[in-house]
Amino acid sequence: MTTKKNTTVFLTKEEVIPTRKWLLFDATGKTLGRFAAEIAKVLRGKHKPGFTPYIDCGDGVIVINAEKIVVTGAKAAQKIYRYPTGAMSGMREVPYRTMLARKPDYIVTHAVKGMMPKTRLTEAQMKHLRVFAGDKHAMQAQTPLAVNI
Repeated sequence: MTTKKNTTVFLTKEEVIPTRKWLLFDATGKTLGRFAAEIAKVLRGKHKPGFTPYIDCGDGVIVINAEKIVVTGAKAAQKIYRYPTGAMSGMREVPYRTMLARKPDYIVTHAVKGMMPKTRLTEAQMKHLRVFAGDKHAMQAQTPLAVNI
């Protein structure tokens, strides 16, 4: 009597590319951190049964209405985005509300990038993220599937 052992199936790059889809997420009224975690999961491919950690097996993500993202608590008044200018003592600080008015797409992109692993594969996976401030997007050719979370 032979029993079949459970085996893990690892995908190859050639098997992943034809099955890649584009998903459309609407950020209206969503909490920033929880929303970014879901997007990071889709970009990595952890929502698929054939997840392989060392292969870019995730789907593409399109985010619309980035200006309508919500933060909880006092983060709207206290959250600060920092970046160096390259000059001596050149640390710039931009409050959340100012960044939301100037570049709402950066807020979502920055949050998703922080949720991704710090590896070389992350750079390739982040290229499949497109964030748009309004409800219009230029990705109709990819025929995105609307996702409700």
